Amino acid sequence: MDSPWLLASLPFALGVVMLGLGLGLTVDDFLRVGRQPRAVLVALLCQVVLLPVVCFGLALAFRLPPELAVGMMLLAASPGGPTANLYSHLFGGHVALNVTLTAINSVLVVVTMPIVVNLSAGHFLADEADIGLQLGEVLKVFAIVLVPVVVGMLVRARAPEAARWLDRPVRALSLVVLAVVISAVLYGAWEDLADYFVAVGLAVLAFNVVSLLVGYGVPRLAGIDRGAAVAAGFEIGIHNTAFAITVALSPALLDSAEMAVPGTAYGIVMFFTAAGFGWLMTRGRTREPVPGARTPVEPA
Repeated sequence: MDSPWLLASLPFALGVVMLGLGLGLTVDDFLRVGRQPRAVLVALLCQVVLLPVVCFGLALAFRLPPELAVGMMLLAASPGGPTANLYSHLFGGHVALNVTLTAINSVLVVVTMPIVVNLSAGHFLADEADIGLQLGEVLKVFAIVLVPVVVGMLVRARAPEAARWLDRPVRALSLVVLAVVISAVLYGAWEDLADYFVAVGLAVLAFNVVSLLVGYGVPRLAGIDRGAAVAAGFEIGIHNTAFAITVALSPALLDSAEMAVPGTAYGIVMFFTAAGFGWLMTRGRTREPVPGARTPVEPA
C-alpha cells in the first residue's frame, strides 16, 4: 500500500471533487447556513464527540485486532468526505451545510485527530504510540477542500455557462479518481486483503450504518429541517477515507498499512449504503423546499 504515486494522487482526487461542488454553489448558500447555527452545532457534536464513542464501542464489541481498531478510530476522527457533498448534491441535501461542516472539521481535526488516535493507540496497542498530526498536513487538506470550491464558485459567478458545461464531466471525473485511489490501495494489499476484510468488514458496515442514522436522526430530534438533516446524515456517514488512508500510510504519521484497511473498506461500503440512504430519503416523497437543496436523483 505504501506507494508514492498513490499518496501524490490523493490531493488531486480531493481537489477535483471539491471543484465540482464549487461549480454548484453560490455565496447565498453560505449566507443561509449562517442563519442555521443550530444545524452546524448539532452535526459537529455528532461527528466530533458521538462518533468516536460509537466507533470505540464497535471496536470492542467486534474484538478487532489492535492495528485495525486504531484504524477504525482514525476513520472516526477523520472529517466528512467530499463524497458526502456529492451525495448531498445528488439527493437534495443542503450542500452548503456539507461544505461548511467539511471546512470546519478540516480545522478541528488538527486537535481532535491526535487526541482520538493517541488515546485509542494507548488502549489497543501493546506499546503506547505517540502519534502527532502535523499542522502543515492539516492546512494542506484544508486548502484542498476550500480552494477548489472557491474557484468553482468564481467560475459559476463569472461564467455560468461554462460552469453548467463543466458540472457533469467534473462530477463524473471525481468519482473516477476516487475509485482509482481505492483500487490502488486494494491492489497494494491484495495478499492480506481477505483476512483484513473478514476481520474488519462487519465492524465497518455497522459503523457506516450507525453513522448515517445518527447523522440524520439526531438533527431531526433536535428540530433541524429535513434538508439540513439529510446533509448531516451524508456528512457524518461518509468520511473522508482518502484523508484517513493518507494519515495511516504516511511515513511521517502512522506509517501503517494495516491501519489504512478500515478506511479502504469503508470507502467501498459507503458508496452503496449512502446510495441506499439517499434512495430512502427521496423514495415516494415530495420533498419540502429547503435552502441550498439540489434536485434529487429519482430512483430507478
